[in-house]
Amino acid sequence: MPRTRRKAREVMRVLRSDALLPEYDRGTAPEGLVARRTLREMGLSPGDNRGPVAILRCRLCATRPNWACRHPTRGFLLRVDLARPKRLPTLAQELALDRATAARSTCPKCSRRYFYCLPLRTVGSCDPCARGYKPTPGTYVLTTTPVTHRLAA
Repeated sequence: MPRTRRKAREVMRVLRSDALLPEYDRGTAPEGLVARRTLREMGLSPGDNRGPVAILRCRLCATRPNWACRHPTRGFLLRVDLARPKRLPTLAQELALDRATAARSTCPKCSRRYFYCLPLRTVGSCDPCARGYKPTPGTYVLTTTPVTHRLAA
């Protein structure tokens, strides 16, 4: 049976002068404009930013200076002066997250807590219990006494 051909995507080219937001190539963004990931590394959240103020062009569009960047790899730049510090979770929130993580990473058969989430819906237990072998000590949490809480932070 012959394969059907996909339709070619229609390329929307917009002149860079007609673009709605200013565009900058990588490494040329002015001081005070950063991407969301850079904000996160600085310990900030977008805060009062109502949306991007500029576009960080992808590497492919850096070779096409007259066209605006429409690729999904472009980045959106936010203002640093409108950003706020990240909120820190309370102790109760951390405890709730730890309990949820413990429920997903503890085997119901052998009661070992692993460092990764277990396939409890599909398999129902950890891989060593399902296949019948002894797990390596580096894959689960070694405790001698029962721990009531193990906070993430």
